[in-house]
Amino acid sequence: MKLFLSVLAVAIACASAMPQQAEPVAAKDAVLGSASGSIEGRITNGYPAHEGKVPYVVGLGFSSGSGGWWCGGSIIGNTWVVTAAHCTHGADSVTIYYGALWRLQAQYTHTVHSGSFRQHSNYNTNNLNNDISLINTPHVDFWHLVNKVELPSYNDRYNTYSGWWALASGWGRTSDNSGVSDYLNCVDSQIIDRSACSNVYGTDVVTDNVICTSTPGGKSTCSGDSGGPLVIHDGGRLVGVTSFVASNGCTAGLPDGFTRVTSYLDWIRDHTGISY
Repeated sequence: MKLFLSVLAVAIACASAMPQQAEPVAAKDAVLGSASGSIEGRITNGYPAHEGKVPYVVGLGFSSGSGGWWCGGSIIGNTWVVTAAHCTHGADSVTIYYGALWRLQAQYTHTVHSGSFRQHSNYNTNNLNNDISLINTPHVDFWHLVNKVELPSYNDRYNTYSGWWALASGWGRTSDNSGVSDYLNCVDSQIIDRSACSNVYGTDVVTDNVICTSTPGGKSTCSGDSGGPLVIHDGGRLVGVTSFVASNGCTAGLPDGFTRVTSYLDWIRDHTGISY
């Protein structure tokens, strides 16, 4: 499948030492810049994944009448993938790439149309609230290269995860003048207090339904990462769906934003029957 990517060019700016108000931008539309340093991989300044490290991550090639875009997603069941609502929004279809390290060299693919999307009905394009969608897929058998990631249990519904370390993964652009990364990359990030994140983006954006991570050294999610997983090291459960970065740029040192999965456990259960 030939993929067309449309991304918005955003200049990189240095982060202030003090909290500042910044504009969020959907990670799909963020661009890596080289003004303040080089970028290494779609997850900026991340590291290559090894085979079987993140068997739950999938590549998503969306198509619409006006073009297409690339996102990530997470397998949560034999027939379900979770991603960001800003990824499914306006799409006519998606090709799902399973078990790939090299982006288009998947173990296999499935293509489904928009009738298989379960986009959150209260998704807000302005502040990215409720930025979560489900994709109903053909049945997929699990093995060491293609497997699900577990959701948090209901006992963790009110866990802030502040201070916890988590793993983000996916594909994306390697520089302003290149296409998306051919190889799957990862980054380890620390989850921060919601108040520290809302000081940057405001409480209209950073609600109780958002998790944020710090990005020291420009280690960040970025263009092509939208909808991908944030999985805690301790327990290996999916706690976030990649949602937004600062319009200042992916390496600006400002927090990354993720849709908080624990806020949508009932919604996921009602659509998929999956719960823990």
